[in-house]
Amino acid sequence: MTDQELHQRRAEKWRLDGRAVRTLDDAREFIESTGFCLLYPLRTPVLVPTFIGAYVGKEERLPTAQHAFADPRARETTDLMVRLLRSQAAFEANLFGDTPFLVAASIFPFFYGLVGDRNPKQMPKPGTRSEYSPLAREIFEKVREKGALTKKRLAEELGGSLSDAALDRSLNELWSRLRITRVDHTPEGGASWDVLFRWAPEAVRDGVNMGVGEALSALVSKYLDCVVAAEPAEVEEFFSHLVARSKVKEAVNALLQARELSFVHVGKRTMVQVTPPKAPRVAPVPRPPRPPQVATKESPRPPHRPRRSPPARGPRRFRS
Repeated sequence: MTDQELHQRRAEKWRLDGRAVRTLDDAREFIESTGFCLLYPLRTPVLVPTFIGAYVGKEERLPTAQHAFADPRARETTDLMVRLLRSQAAFEANLFGDTPFLVAASIFPFFYGLVGDRNPKQMPKPGTRSEYSPLAREIFEKVREKGALTKKRLAEELGGSLSDAALDRSLNELWSRLRITRVDHTPEGGASWDVLFRWAPEAVRDGVNMGVGEALSALVSKYLDCVVAAEPAEVEEFFSHLVARSKVKEAVNALLQARELSFVHVGKRTMVQVTPPKAPRVAPVPRPPRPPQVATKESPRPPHRPRRSPPARGPRRFRS
């Protein structure tokens, strides 16, 4: 595979070849094909597709989250993303901070199994390893009791003179650990938040019952299917936002040993990819049967004549 072929295959899969995602059905097909994507590109690029890139149909001159307010395409992209979230075809996570990270519904249980808490309905006791701030605890209990709430409603329910920065910090704390999720958004009221175990009970239940190794292996395979092929360092860099690099390296090596992944040379680089399926063996074409021998009337052979032996010779006489 050449670098150009790799770029073309990614552009086709990430819908950067002019086939823009404009309808809800298009968005569902795109997120299921890629598995996950960013809403906007990051200033420090990460090897993963973007939702706005698929909406525009190309990768040139895409706005980052910091400049999205000045780009009319960003508003349309956000509206389509909200429709995708409402239909539960995708879920949103706070993985990279600057921009939302979207995960396909079919992949989300593995994502929760790797990142989410094992007891999603109860907050851990104070002083444990999974510690939350006091304000985050209050927000979680209030949302669990009242249902989906906007930030404005949360401020009214909690009372006091809470700043927007304090609310945002606690919401992001709960969001990054998959305690809550954004379930709706309107220009007037902003985002609505609900506890994740109520919004997606089946996905959370499947994730809780899944082992970390199983979840990580499935996500690594889906990521390589999304990017077609990647260097091992690129895989470790992407998943370092979720788990330690050493665990990612172990997962990649295990998949290589199981032949689920394989090496591929792209230009001068050695990358890993999902092992392509083997071509089916073609059965040999059977030879046509030989036609039956038909008996024919042959002319009779002449009788066998015995070979005549030469006459016996007497002793040779020598002249004196």
